[in-house]
Amino acid sequence: MCECILAGLVSSKEYPPDSIYVFNRTAATVKRLCQRYGVQPGKDALDVAKKSDIIMLGVKPYAVFSVVEMIRDAVTEDKIVLSVAAAITIALIEKALVHRRKVVRVMPNVPVRVGAGVTSVTPNNLMTPEDTELILKMFRTVGMAVQVEESQIHAVGAVAGSAPAYVFMFMEAMGDAAVQGGLPRDKAYAFAAQTVMGAAKMLQESGGVSPAQLKDMVCSPGGTTIEAVRTLEKGGMRSAVIEAMIACVGRSKELEAKLN
Repeated sequence: MCECILAGLVSSKEYPPDSIYVFNRTAATVKRLCQRYGVQPGKDALDVAKKSDIIMLGVKPYAVFSVVEMIRDAVTEDKIVLSVAAAITIALIEKALVHRRKVVRVMPNVPVRVGAGVTSVTPNNLMTPEDTELILKMFRTVGMAVQVEESQIHAVGAVAGSAPAYVFMFMEAMGDAAVQGGLPRDKAYAFAAQTVMGAAKMLQESGGVSPAQLKDMVCSPGGTTIEAVRTLEKGGMRSAVIEAMIACVGRSKELEAKLN
């Protein structure tokens, strides 16, 4: 995920690559990132923290506490610690830092890589409105960014963080059906991707019209679309999506309880 964010930030042209420092336990990874994106290598995590105004923790949840312990001496009052680790609460990061510091928890999704992601932003109470706006602005360069309460992050994970996987599955199924109908696979995927993107744009620009209303606009009486919709309803498509997202939220809460 952090490489997706890095790719999006560099592509946006808003953040000069030479102002971004990276570190990874694997030297080959650092070398690859520096060569690919033009960013600067840090000697270690502490070195990166010392050189950064915004310190992004791009590690697995189980490693957050140990990494914060490594860098906390470099985290001064003016710096912002930004965590993208799923299931790790702000309170745990604050505990690891020991001293009261600015912390913000974000949950982006993978389309940030192409500047079309969505990111939730949750600041702690030491973050000023200006600090929060700085983070929102940063993630707006790679898509949409919205401030949410920490209690809402589980739902954000289901509707945004994990959701690209559901959409890819849907487009894969559309592509398979189109291939069965005679289209070459490359054209099938192109039609599916553009249709999903176009439908999403219609919803965004509809001025409050609901997805149900937009769906009804496409369905003619006795036509092909309503027959397809009937078949999807018979197969329990909406129920399956709802149950999948409820399961996603449940798993997120389980992980949070286990890791915090």
